[in-house]
Amino acid sequence: MRCALVGMLTASPVHAAQPRLQEVTFISQGATLAGSIAWPVDRPITAAVVFIHGSGPQKRDLDLARRFAERGIAALVYDKRGVARSGGVYEGNQSVTGMNIALLADDAAAALDVLAASDALGGAPVGLAGISQAGWIAPLAATRTRHARFLLLWSAPVCKVSEEDIYSKYTADTDGPDRPPYAAALAARTEPYVWPDFLGRDTDAAADLATLAIPGFFIYGGYDGSIPVDLSLRNLMALRRAGHRFDYTVSSVQGHNNMTATFDAAIEWIRQTVAPAAG
Repeated sequence: MRCALVGMLTASPVHAAQPRLQEVTFISQGATLAGSIAWPVDRPITAAVVFIHGSGPQKRDLDLARRFAERGIAALVYDKRGVARSGGVYEGNQSVTGMNIALLADDAAAALDVLAASDALGGAPVGLAGISQAGWIAPLAATRTRHARFLLLWSAPVCKVSEEDIYSKYTADTDGPDRPPYAAALAARTEPYVWPDFLGRDTDAAADLATLAIPGFFIYGGYDGSIPVDLSLRNLMALRRAGHRFDYTVSSVQGHNNMTATFDAAIEWIRQTVAPAAG
């Protein structure tokens, strides 16, 4: 069942002072990672998020952090392990191995612990946000910290890494109308897909989400050619039937990178679902 509140959301103009930026460092699995927290300066803090990267050698996204803060949500963004001012080794060739996803989940959990420890929050709930590959990282990270109160995920594959790989190879990661269902990608294979043992766990976001008791909001684009949206929605609906509060919406004409178009919907979900519960 699709979350009904999203269709009624309207954007409101934002007139906010520039957020205050605080530089932070934190330790995770032997590496010192560097980031920034954007703090609202002219309004109460209603919630706070750590934003988890998608794939690639991503630096901290200060513009995104400021955008959260302008809506009253403190945001910690950081340079991915081995990128820019963060230590450690960036894994580029095998970024979706079970070992690397687990390592990135540890990084996100460590960042959340740093954010949650700040007295400036005043008890506001903290959660994990992210896009794409973060769909595997965030649920696992939420199991590794006691501070995660919610998830906010764009274009998150709620499936196994192998299932996303089957789909994205079939579509060549190309967005557009009439994206094929996952079943078509699976049927087009000429030989069985075998997950190599050396890659470790074939991370399954649905299985990790099933262990959580926190709410989440999942935002998809109907033109997304990078992840199997239909399979992800089926898995989310199964989790909802099992009693989980995982809301979702599909923006019909958006592709994989839909954050700008759907940002206000995400903020409104936090205000309606997370912030009231914190009070």
